[in-house]
Amino acid sequence: MTWTDKQTDMKDALRSLNKAIPEVAQGFGQLSKAVKTDGVLDIKTKELIAVAISVADRCEACIGFHIEALIRAGGTREELSETLGMAVQMGGGPSLMYSAKALACFDEFTAAAD
Repeated sequence: MTWTDKQTDMKDALRSLNKAIPEVAQGFGQLSKAVKTDGVLDIKTKELIAVAISVADRCEACIGFHIEALIRAGGTREELSETLGMAVQMGGGPSLMYSAKALACFDEFTAAAD
């Protein structure tokens, strides 16, 4: 299954969940909106942090969503790679495996945009 397929499936599943628990979904949406504004850290930096946490927590769906957001924020493969190095340093072997997944996701999504 491609990252694009995984992303489509997850978005469909989230729509269903959001209908089942609208108050929770709305609260989470407000939290996400509040933290995704430029401040001392710009959006790109925040998305790099989010990808690193996604890798360390081994959340494939999170990787997909934050890679998409990173690309929209102008993140480069080189910036992602360096961030993934920090995730590996902090998370060891499991983070190494999910870093490979995150880089493959970035490559797929940016190739699709070309």
